[in-house]
Amino acid sequence: MTMNPQAAHYTLMGIETLSLRMERHVQNAEQIAGWLEGHEAVDYVTYAGLKSSPYNARVAKICPKGAGGLFTIALKGGYESCLKFVDSLEIFSHVANLGDTRSLVIHSASTTHRQLTPEQQRAAGAAPEVVRISIGTEDANDLIADLDQALAKATS
Repeated sequence: MTMNPQAAHYTLMGIETLSLRMERHVQNAEQIAGWLEGHEAVDYVTYAGLKSSPYNARVAKICPKGAGGLFTIALKGGYESCLKFVDSLEIFSHVANLGDTRSLVIHSASTTHRQLTPEQQRAAGAAPEVVRISIGTEDANDLIADLDQALAKATS
């Protein structure tokens, strides 16, 4: 099987800028996860790039350029707060895929894992109070402002 020339060209273009994009994903994720970890509405953040993560030393050894752009947060307000949070975001796209240049968010308990019981959701890492976030290449301060306004709406 061979790729058509245009698809091959697009693939090559994407590979050429992958290291730059990943550098930006990691920088943004580290800054944003750290900010979220200190937010009063957030119970915890699971991101191996945080010093507080039990996996941080492993990431430093295995992934010296960073832990990537994906992590989860748990909101103190639970399921309903997660729904309000996701609905209030303006920059983040509400989709199930990951790894885009755009920032993405999904509340798995109400979407991809909704057919499971709460116990099964927890076992799958998709607890009712958990939101999955994939950080893109946008300006980190813009993303933080969007998260902050959405968290304010989710907890009001």
